[in-house]
Amino acid sequence: METREMRYFVAVAEELHFGRAAQRLSMAQPPLSRAIQQLERRLGVVLLHRTARAIALTEAGTVLLREPRTALDAVEAAERRTRRAAADQPGVVLVTKAGASRELLSKLLDAYAAEPGAVAVEVMLCGPGEPESLLRNGRADVALLHRPYDTTAGFDTEDLHTEQQVAVLPAGHPLADRAHLSFAELNAQTDLPLPRWPRRDGSYPDGPGPRVRDHTQLLQLIALGLACAVVPESLRTQLRDDHAVVAVPDAPVVTTVIAWPPHSRSKAVADLVRTATRL
Repeated sequence: METREMRYFVAVAEELHFGRAAQRLSMAQPPLSRAIQQLERRLGVVLLHRTARAIALTEAGTVLLREPRTALDAVEAAERRTRRAAADQPGVVLVTKAGASRELLSKLLDAYAAEPGAVAVEVMLCGPGEPESLLRNGRADVALLHRPYDTTAGFDTEDLHTEQQVAVLPAGHPLADRAHLSFAELNAQTDLPLPRWPRRDGSYPDGPGPRVRDHTQLLQLIALGLACAVVPESLRTQLRDDHAVVAVPDAPVVTTVIAWPPHSRSKAVADLVRTATRL
């Protein structure tokens, strides 16, 4: 398949409407329809169920939507990294979740800046789930990720730090005086539901908890008595007097890793990784 065909099919599959897909691609609808038909004939499969009123993906179309997305991400990542490599001012882009690994990040930037030949490091702070995608699509060169919340498949990684998780509750809540809580006990709290974080496609899972986008919003909801949360222990430093912390021994540990694309040949990335592992 050509990248042009991939882009055409992804647009139609995501919009499920030839008119909107054509508008998104800045082209006329008839050549887009013909291109999809030619693709189906060449592959020997039906990709779309078409009726007078609607379009739906077949099973083959669902599989094909997943694969070209990955391929197009790789193409776009290669383009972005190539342009950055040719820039007059060499640098490296590091991405991580806002508020996460704050102390580690500060120490890493200071230690790397003291290294001979250090280049400028642009730090991108974003929401949960975003660092991984920014590293995959080439907008970032290296990332601080957190297992099990982030997926590191397809990246080269080095483990940097492992920590326990704790429950954050409103100060004064009856559970705030407990020495420890189980994950099941927290899930059973109807008056303090766990938050719902967005999926990678931007949608939210069903549930009673409030929708949240970042830790600042989450901590305010907890202080107001509208939610509780289970977070890495290092986030204690961001809490205020209106928060209480209780250990959750059966919560999964969180491992901070530094991750980069396996094909990277950037000296700056290599130096940054070596500095991180030394710390």
